[in-house]
Parts: sequence; structure tokens; C-alpha cells
Amino acid sequence: MPDDNLTTLTGSFVGTTNVWDVGELEDIDVTSPEFKELLVRLYQNLNLMSLSLNTRDAGYYDTSQFVSGQLFFPNVAANDIDSNANDFRQAMRLVVDFGTLPNSGSKSVAHGITVSGSTSFTRIYATASDPIGFNYIPIPYASTTLINNVELSVDGTNVTITTGIDRTNFTTCIVVLEYLQF
Repeated sequence: MPDDNLTTLTGSFVGTTNVWDVGELEDIDVTSPEFKELLVRLYQNLNLMSLSLNTRDAGYYDTSQFVSGQLFFPNVAANDIDSNANDFRQAMRLVVDFGTLPNSGSKSVAHGITVSGSTSFTRIYATASDPIGFNYIPIPYASTTLINNVELSVDGTNVTITTGIDRTNFTTCIVVLEYLQF
């Protein structure tokens, strides 16, 4: 893609960095306009890198609340007087080690998120592993045979998984919750 189009792209992008000849830098007069221009360009490059790093979607999955780097559109419901009404909102991520899936019923595990009227979940998903049979399923899991379905839900306190049949052979289940707090 030509560099001319870089300014029209949306999202985090760092173009190729400038490379300077060290010999030329050693000989430059620190009071010259060229040196001042160099400092401005270095500052601009560092600023672009900082902005890109701060808006990336981090591949970090922790059992503690974590700012994921995802940015969501400004909260249109926010009061116009609120100074943050036009700011993009940071998404939070939390991983819940759910453990073994239930035997034909529901199981709940506390997530520890402080949920309020301004909390919105953006993603709720999980994967379960059967380490003996080497079987793995995404959750929620949909099947044409209704009894095989696995439901995943979240409320103000818990993550709940409901199974229609015995799924206790799936002894490891990792649930990922991503949400906004305002």
C-alpha cells in the first residue's frame, strides 16, 4: 500500500521509521535549524508509536481486570455536560477459570466484576477442554440436537454455564468477559 494512503486508514498503524546515518548525527550543530527539525521529527515518531501502542488490542488474558486496548465509540447517552462524553471508551477484559462443566444442569462461578447500570458487555465467550478424550468445544455451543447445546450467560455476580447432558468430561473451561464500565 502506498504511503500516501496511510493518513486515510483508521486504527493503529506505525509506518516505517526513519533511519539516520550516525556519522551525520555526530557532526550536526545542536543550535542549527536541522537539529531542531530532527528533534521535532523524533518527537512526532515517538508520539505516533505511543498512540499506536495505547490503542492496540492486547493479547493479555488475566484473571484480574485488565484494560484490553480496545476502544469503543463515545457514550452517546452520557450527559453533554460530562467532560468525557466525547471520549472513546476503553474495554476491560477478565478471564474466569470456570473449571469442570456441569452434569446436565447449571453451574455458576463468581466473576468479581462490579456491575452497574453503566456496564455493557461486548464479548462473552468460552472454550471447554476434555483432556482425556481430546475433545474441545466453543461455548456457547449450538447443535441440531437440542440436548447437546451449552449455554453461557453472565449476570451481576456470576458466569453461568448450562448443559443439557453430562459434560463433566470437560474439566477445563476458560471464560473470557470483555466489557465497558461507562
